[in-house]
Amino acid sequence: MNLIEKMIGNLNDKREWKAMEARAKALPSEYHNAYKAIQKYMWTTGAPSDWKDVSRIFGGLLELFEAGAAEGKKVTDLTGENVAGFCDELLKDEKTWFDKYRTKLNDTIGRG
Repeated sequence: MNLIEKMIGNLNDKREWKAMEARAKALPSEYHNAYKAIQKYMWTTGAPSDWKDVSRIFGGLLELFEAGAAEGKKVTDLTGENVAGFCDELLKDEKTWFDKYRTKLNDTIGRG
């Protein structure tokens, strides 16, 4: 991938992220607050390291929340009472930033 393709990709990623954030902001407050709390949890505990995975997970979460809000459901009707467990399940097969940093640390020490 050349520099121009990377720059265009980054701009498109930023646009997509802003669009997702606007969708989240349009949710009812219970859902918006839950979405932000889930984002914080995922960024803290190890969000995916690849934009495609981030986009797919958060985009899917938004679709779920939009549908749930339209049906008048509570957030926990969709996530279950263990929201952290729900998040962990979403991330279970994803390569996270922690994985990336673990590999980098092991490679760095292994070269020494």
